[in-house]
Amino acid sequence: MTITGIVAVDRNLAIGKGGGLPWHYPADLKFFKEQTTGNACVMGYRTWLTLKRPLPGRLNVVLTSRAEVEPRESVVWLRDKQSALSLGVYLKCDLFVIGGAQIFEAFREEIDRWLVTEVPLAVEGADTFMPQDFLRGFGPRDTRDLGDGLKVTFYEREG
Repeated sequence: MTITGIVAVDRNLAIGKGGGLPWHYPADLKFFKEQTTGNACVMGYRTWLTLKRPLPGRLNVVLTSRAEVEPRESVVWLRDKQSALSLGVYLKCDLFVIGGAQIFEAFREEIDRWLVTEVPLAVEGADTFMPQDFLRGFGPRDTRDLGDGLKVTFYEREG
């Protein structure tokens, strides 16, 4: 199982504002769907709340310490990172870490590769950011133009 971090960042590494994505780019959403469909997507509870419904065609893994969770088809509620990683024994797919910031940080040492979409904005009032050094130990392997001024770079762990 490969563990991939997938994130879109603005020019200042912002990833969120007011509990949601601070932009809407159909090309980025299409790329996200293409990459993650058929795989498992691990996210934090706040990221889960931004979704209107479970991501279709994917196993939705939501990490939360809440005792009360609503059973949903294709959604697995887990308490911690180790529980999510232990799914690898049972899954015949890859694991995509989709956010938010605390989840990216928690999986930092386990992520094998990153897919980073650069958004051509500097979001005013952004309140959630990726760490400046989140790509330390990774090298770029490929870049793809998604249109709308978006560029995605594929990074692989080095060494």
